[in-house]
This record gives sequence, structure tokens and C-alpha cells, in this order.
Amino acid sequence: MSAPSAALSADRPALGIALISLGVAAISVNDMLVKVLSSGYPLHQIVFIRSAIGLVLTLGIVQAEGGLHLLRTATPGLHALRGLLVAGANMTFFAAVAVLPLGLATALFFVAPLFITLLSIPLLGERVGVPRMIAILVGLAGVVVMQRPLADLPEGLGRATLLLPVVAALLYALMQVMTRKLGVAARASALAVYIHLTFLVVSALMFVVAGDGRFAAGSTDESVQFLLRAWIVPPREDWAALGLIGLMSGFVGYCLSASYRLADASVIAPFEYLGLPLAIFWGWAIFGEWPDIATWAGCALIVGAGLVVFLRERGARRPGRRAWPFRR
Repeated sequence: MSAPSAALSADRPALGIALISLGVAAISVNDMLVKVLSSGYPLHQIVFIRSAIGLVLTLGIVQAEGGLHLLRTATPGLHALRGLLVAGANMTFFAAVAVLPLGLATALFFVAPLFITLLSIPLLGERVGVPRMIAILVGLAGVVVMQRPLADLPEGLGRATLLLPVVAALLYALMQVMTRKLGVAARASALAVYIHLTFLVVSALMFVVAGDGRFAAGSTDESVQFLLRAWIVPPREDWAALGLIGLMSGFVGYCLSASYRLADASVIAPFEYLGLPLAIFWGWAIFGEWPDIATWAGCALIVGAGLVVFLRERGARRPGRRAWPFRR
């Protein structure tokens, strides 16, 4: 595909918005199910099962889109790095979900769009003016508010745990910037296949190293237990949830990769905030959780800052100028 035709095919914001909305809804269901299973399974076992199912689905999509030759790439190292980033983001986020209320973990993670804007300066050569930088600082202040620096944390909850979703957001932002850089040379289905393969490799290695649970022995930290406890044979009643997680994983991988290829990040990223009310709903409906004042205040700062950034980006664009330019 030539550069002009590639750019033309990628300028489809309505489809990108539809895909990101569906993907975010699937993510919220996936997060809820992982939290439900977090008390009995190690994270790397859940990841292995869901990625195996997701890989089968995405390989089917690749075949339907033209065949397995679409998986060929001239930049395997970059794709491997991208996969490791999203694997790291998932591991750190779900380690937090096992302990934190789902709404709080998700709210902290939503600093990711602000990180995307910051990272676009050195990695994509974009210019970010003073108003957007102020908005980003306000959003980061929201993270500080939710960290509760002057308050005593509930028993069993450490400061490091509250930082896990922020680390996940940074890794996720790096991954999305790389998606934009790689998207012109790889289909969304191929990008999703690379990610699932990376998940399988990482989780298999974790099984080899820690699958017997020896590193979790004696630890009372719920996040450590979720990361490192021994693999188990899933009982029959859990297979429906595990299968649904796998189906959602295949669907999400394609939707996220495709949406950021089809439109500017300034158009797509605001719709990721749909995940916040969905996370609060699942936290309330399934786990009996409800955000406290600090969480609501931090949410307001982060979401408000993010929307300001996106509106400024869209307003600053001239016809024919992409906020996230294609580069080979």
C-alpha cells in the first residue's frame, strides 16, 4: 500500500469511535471478571488462557482479511517491544485490581491519555502548547489527590499499590504511541496477534519460573499472591468466565489497535473515558464498592484535564493536518 492510500484509509473517525467504544465496554467486562477470579488464580494463568483463546480468534480475523502473510513484518523488534509494553501494563494494572476498588484503579489508569500527549512530544515530534501543559499538570494533580498523601491508608494497602495503575497507564501510553507509528505497516489484526503471542510467551515463562507458587509462599500481600500463586486446574464452573475473558481479549485487541489506526488520537482517546462509569458500575453492582470523595475529586481533575487537552488538540488542527502523523 502506498503512503497516500494508507493515509486515506486511516482517516475514518466514525468507525474508529465505534471500535474504541465497543473495545472499552469489553475491557470493563474483562476487568470485572479478572477481579472476580483474582482470589483463586494466578494472574499469569488467567492471561495464558485468555491469550490462547484470543489468539485463535485474531488468527481467524487475519485469515479473513487476506491470509497469514499479513503477519510478516520488517520491524519484528518494535512489535516485540510493543507487546512487552502492553503485557507490562496488564500485569501492573491487574495486580492493583486484585486489591483496589475497581473504580479507583480505573480512575488512576485514566491518566494514560495525558501520558499519550506528553509522549507525543519526544516520540512523534508534536508540539504541545502552554494550555495543554497546564491541563496535563492538573490531571497529574488528580493522581496525587487519589494517592491520599496526607491520609492514612486502609490496613493492607500500601502506597506502591496505588501507584500500580499509574505505571500501567504509562506503559499503555507508550504502547499506543507505538501503535500509531507501526499502524501504517501492519493491520490491526496482525498487531493483535503479536500482542497475544507476547502474552503467551510472558505467561508461559512466568509459569516456568513461578508456576508452583514458591515465590508467593508466606506472603500476605494480595497483589503478590495474585501475581505469583501456583497454577490450579480450573473447576467446571469457572470455565464460562475464563472463556468469556478470552473472547473479550480477542475482541479488545483488535478494536484498540484498529481504532488508533483509523483516526487521530485526539478524536479516539476521549472515548476511552467510557470505561470509568462502567468500572464504577461493576464495582458497585458486583463488589459493593463506591468511590469516596478523594476518588471523585481525582476523577474530576483527570477527566477534565483530559477533555481540555483533547479539545485543544482538535481545535489546533488545520484541515489536512493529523495530530498523530503517519511515519514508517
